[in-house]
Amino acid sequence: MKEQSYSNHAQMVPLFHYVLFGLLLATLVGSCVNLWMSIGDHQRIYSASLILALTVAVLILYFFCRVFALKAQDRAIRAEENLRHFVLTGKLLDARLTIRQIVGLRFASDDEFAALAARAAAESLSSDDIKRAVKNWRADYYRV
Repeated sequence: MKEQSYSNHAQMVPLFHYVLFGLLLATLVGSCVNLWMSIGDHQRIYSASLILALTVAVLILYFFCRVFALKAQDRAIRAEENLRHFVLTGKLLDARLTIRQIVGLRFASDDEFAALAARAAAESLSSDDIKRAVKNWRADYYRV
């Protein structure tokens, strides 16, 4: 597996992010056109509006299936990084750290983790700033 770094850590799943999303957008456009063309035709208006409603529902489902999975992963990462910080320092993570900051900290090696966590809390570093500050990258191949 290719070594992970800041420049290549983001994961894109082509079938999900491009193909499925493209198909959903095309379906949305097609269902809007179908509804527009059905205005005035009392036999088609119901089915055209139902197709549009179902397309919107699937788009919402597409969005939330991604959001819910990431939220569950964020909770697990918060617990893991809190435990790692406790093992390394004997203290829990600073309460000022946001979940985005903690998610960014997971890439820091043990040697720099505690200092970077303290700096992130003190300076309110963004997740991206934290990841850029990591000197020895600790790969995470399990996040999707």
